[in-house]
Amino acid sequence: MALFSVVVGVPSRERESRVQFSTRSTGECPPAGGCNEKRMLALLPHCGKTFAEKMKKVEVWKWCNLSEFIVYYESFTNCTEVETNMVGCYWPNPLAESFIAGVHRRFFRNCSVHGQHWQDPPDGILILLIAVPTLLTLAMTGVVVWHSKRADRLV
Repeated sequence: MALFSVVVGVPSRERESRVQFSTRSTGECPPAGGCNEKRMLALLPHCGKTFAEKMKKVEVWKWCNLSEFIVYYESFTNCTEVETNMVGCYWPNPLAESFIAGVHRRFFRNCSVHGQHWQDPPDGILILLIAVPTLLTLAMTGVVVWHSKRADRLV
């Protein structure tokens, strides 16, 4: 299913050939002819352009929330994989990763700044979270030792 979403917006003749080729090559090794890096670099911008068009539907302030655009990003990833495999290259490869990193810089460069910063709980709560399991472990160890010594006397 994801394959068909990748090729939307491509002229029908080209779409048919991509679908036929992709269904033959999905899950297989790239063709023996080798990797055509020049062609791959010419095809990958199509994926980036499609992703950019889809991201216009997402408000800019939501770009750091993956749940808002995960479907678009999956389609973008699938597209880069299909295009890379079509020209006989493995995916991922350094050139494809470089292209993907460029898309990340364009859309997500400010996301790490706005991420949630985790903090330790207040000291009182932290002490309880550490002490309670520790004391329970010691208590259970004591019960096991006591029970094993008591069982020896009964026999």
